[in-house]
Amino acid sequence: MQFGLCRDIEPVVFFPSDGVGVDKARKICQSCKVREQCLEYALKLKIEHGVWGGASERERRRINRRRKLAVLSESNSA
Repeated sequence: MQFGLCRDIEPVVFFPSDGVGVDKARKICQSCKVREQCLEYALKLKIEHGVWGGASERERRRINRRRKLAVLSESNSA
């Protein structure tokens, strides 16, 4: 977190209440050099709120679902 672009921005920006706010946060994350690590952190800890690594709550739920399905698919084919 100490290397993220978000460190110098008010946290409220990354916990928006609407789609416009999500887009604003995503734009900041887009050019962040630790974006992938940030997203993985939120996924690993199952953080439910805010924009992390450029992904909203809904997007992170989708990513986790896809990953679970991929693991299930791999274990069924083995």
